[in-house]
Amino acid sequence: MSVAPIQRAASAPHRGLIEVATLISLYALYEVVRGQGNATVDVAQKHTDWIVSLERHLHVFGERSVQQAAHAVPGLSPVLGIAYIVLHFLGTGVFLVWLFRKHRERFPLARNVLIAATGIALVFYVVFPVAPPRLAGLGFVDTVSKSAKVNLSSDVLGSLYNPFAAVPSLHFGYALLVGLTLASVARRTFVRIIGWSYPAVMLFIIVGTGNHFFFDAAAGGLTIGAGYLLATGVGARRREPRSRAAARSAVLTY
Repeated sequence: MSVAPIQRAASAPHRGLIEVATLISLYALYEVVRGQGNATVDVAQKHTDWIVSLERHLHVFGERSVQQAAHAVPGLSPVLGIAYIVLHFLGTGVFLVWLFRKHRERFPLARNVLIAATGIALVFYVVFPVAPPRLAGLGFVDTVSKSAKVNLSSDVLGSLYNPFAAVPSLHFGYALLVGLTLASVARRTFVRIIGWSYPAVMLFIIVGTGNHFFFDAAAGGLTIGAGYLLATGVGARRREPRSRAAARSAVLTY
């Protein structure tokens, strides 16, 4: 079976409704698959203990201090709880629409990186379940449930949501992709500043709400990097036949 049609589809933007429908369908599939994990609490907790031990060994285990600092600011906790939910979905969605409308030539790569990184993340959610800080018994507060009044462990959300799908953090991974792309393509200085700042803001949000360790964010960044390599590899294979054809044409003309 030829992969040329897939490469052509991946290397070009399509109609807006097709792109929206495709991404929504893929993300729905992602949520369904992610929610089918059969990880036990004991296994997830062991992986969490390993992460905490590694961070302590590297002297970077400072997540509780970040959350305590966030909770010390009046009114900040509810904002972080809402931002944790809204920015991941609405923020990423608005970015994709903006990129499609303003820089359509850059859209296929961002879309492909997003899809590839999400696929990679699903594999890790299955083979390496991790209890997030808020469920690890380490003194973290579940800011989203307590302040934003959204119970991530409820029966309704639990039917799709896998509480042990913490590594890699796609909250941070998506934010890194959004931020770097904004900073590289935006013409206005304030938009580029938003781009450079966005990953750091998201890191503060996911740690301040007790949903991720620094390790999770680092894994999310590496996942986006791997997604980029896969996405650019598809584009390179798509361009290679054209390059060979052009070379043969040049030789014959000569």
